[in-house]
Amino acid sequence: MTNFFESDLSEVDPIVREAIDNEVRRQADGLELIASENFVSEAVLQAMGSVFTNKYAEGYPRKRYYGGCEFADVVEQLAIDRAKEIFGAEHANVQPHSGSQANTAVYLSAIEHGAKILGMDLSHGGHLTHGHPLNFSGLSYDVASYGVSKEDERIDYDELQSIAEKERPKMIVCGASAYPRIIDFERIGEIARSVGAVVMADIAHIAGLVAAGLHPSPVEHCEFVTTTTHKTLRGPRGGLILCREDSKKTVDRNVFPGIQGGPLVHIIAAKAVAFGEALEEDFKIYQQQILDNARALADELRDQGLRLVSGGTDNHLVLVDVYMDGKGITGKKAEKVLDEVHLTVNKNTIPFDTQKPFVASGIRLGTPALTTRGMKQDEMRTVGKMIAEVVQDSDSEETKAKVSREVRELTAKFPMYPKRYKSGKTEGISAS
Repeated sequence: MTNFFESDLSEVDPIVREAIDNEVRRQADGLELIASENFVSEAVLQAMGSVFTNKYAEGYPRKRYYGGCEFADVVEQLAIDRAKEIFGAEHANVQPHSGSQANTAVYLSAIEHGAKILGMDLSHGGHLTHGHPLNFSGLSYDVASYGVSKEDERIDYDELQSIAEKERPKMIVCGASAYPRIIDFERIGEIARSVGAVVMADIAHIAGLVAAGLHPSPVEHCEFVTTTTHKTLRGPRGGLILCREDSKKTVDRNVFPGIQGGPLVHIIAAKAVAFGEALEEDFKIYQQQILDNARALADELRDQGLRLVSGGTDNHLVLVDVYMDGKGITGKKAEKVLDEVHLTVNKNTIPFDTQKPFVASGIRLGTPALTTRGMKQDEMRTVGKMIAEVVQDSDSEETKAKVSREVRELTAKFPMYPKRYKSGKTEGISAS
């Protein structure tokens, strides 16, 4: 009988082994342009796959409900300290399993059930947890919303002030999942204080840019800041809450035991590794390249005749109107045909969209993952040309075959995970 601790995935579960191999191959041989996705380092992968997955550690460092947590305390305290240093925050809770759970804990900490919140409309670039009627936020709170202006597709802060004065929310939620422009957290903080509200800034998409000082930080201006730890921050999938010292106990209590039991210690260890990477000087260089790449991609798409929401981008994200009042194709079709040539994007609504969300008029693009692979502006211009060519000639099999070849040629120049993917074959997944 095989030793349990020496079991090999290929023998134990070949179906899962094959799925992992295929996913490694898909990521390596395609161009990942989904703005909320990125690639973690080998070091982060190793921490995620460590024996910390075996450990229950309910509670917080030095205040656990179980024994044997001395090394769990090391990695969690390290993650906390590094997160505070990165963002200049008074307190950090690194236990949320996701960005949505981080937001849930803040709602519970900041306002009463049923209180009024003012969040950015999902169709204008917000997030489900900012008050969508089908989400817990919309089901649990009285929601008012704000969005972008029709004229320039940017947040109108004067209009936001007017809405806040009319609605008198207890909390303003800012941050976005599909907004390509700088967010003025200082102005939003001023608006909130003028109506007696607190602010939760959800920086899930731009956390890496904030960490590198390339986007204004909300920490000084907002009582609560939440983020995912993947996306531009380039860590494992998970959540993070930053708050002021006077909210520390309330936030911690509402994470555990409020909404979660035992933390995922292996993920917290991986967060600590990623936060350590974010404190290195080359992380700032990487984040600047994300911005440079996004602008190069946006410029090329515009030059190729596609319409960009708000006219361009200030961050990692480009929102493209591919429908163009019926002259183009839907976001749903664009996502499908681009996927056929190994250009991975997601359909996305655009402000004042006339299409249903599952059809949509736009696609959302982002540059973090391709930047992680080492691509720069020249490659972004090439990618922009390929996207436009497929979108504008979406029924041509000849065009799709041509672009598919070009994608494979480009990806071959920027290999991923060399220890795991060699000459078209995936290697072992266990940490060495």
